[in-house]
Amino acid sequence: MIDWLLDIGNTDLVLGRWGKYNTEPQIHRLKIGLIKENIFHFENLLKKIVTENDPEDEILVTMSSVVPDITDQITDAIHRITGLKVTPLNQHTYKYLPITILQPSEIGTDLVANALAVHLKYKTNSIVVDFGTAMSFTTVNPDGEIIGVCIAPGLQTAIKSLTSNTAQLFEVPIIQPASALGKNTEQAIQAGFTYGYDGLVKGLILAQEKELGLKLNVVCTGGLSKIIFTLLDRIDHYSPHLTLEGLREAGRIIRTKME
Repeated sequence: MIDWLLDIGNTDLVLGRWGKYNTEPQIHRLKIGLIKENIFHFENLLKKIVTENDPEDEILVTMSSVVPDITDQITDAIHRITGLKVTPLNQHTYKYLPITILQPSEIGTDLVANALAVHLKYKTNSIVVDFGTAMSFTTVNPDGEIIGVCIAPGLQTAIKSLTSNTAQLFEVPIIQPASALGKNTEQAIQAGFTYGYDGLVKGLILAQEKELGLKLNVVCTGGLSKIIFTLLDRIDHYSPHLTLEGLREAGRIIRTKME
């Protein structure tokens, strides 16, 4: 079986293709802004991918979306071009999963996918730190119950907010400098955000551990999660494709229980 996994976020649509013999998915990425301008951009990507598939392969498509505006368009395009049915991860399909969802009508489906992946992999008290457009912290207990979520602006989002609202500051590469003492404007912004977010991440983990009275298994994901090298001593596992892993598991569980 081949898995097509769509993670539709606020900045990017990520389509991961997981073959029978692959240990990691093949990643395709499109900006959400382009898709909103014209669904043609996604359709072109889909047509290209279809030509690369073996017609004999069984394909399971699972989708998580936090962008309702384009969810139906994406689903319709997949069905129209490939004939495949999309298995959605949403509040109507959560009931099939072996985890307990906190506020099903509110929580992002990407956070549910993260929680499912971490629960199935570790079955211990864990916190998923996802460095996305929004930085999210999803905490799961050994029974698979999501017991809390924290959300903060993502690194890129915060930098854009700062530089778009100030006359003399500009966007800089997100790199953690060796020193927290910036020597010029670029280093000052880089130091402020990377060392600042180091404190944010460690502080939230510590606050939750104190409240729960236990140590959390820390799992990081998201493209920017390796940028802050000072966090490495607090991270237990780095899983760049965690959301897609959770979607893969969710799709197979949901499809099996719905049949």
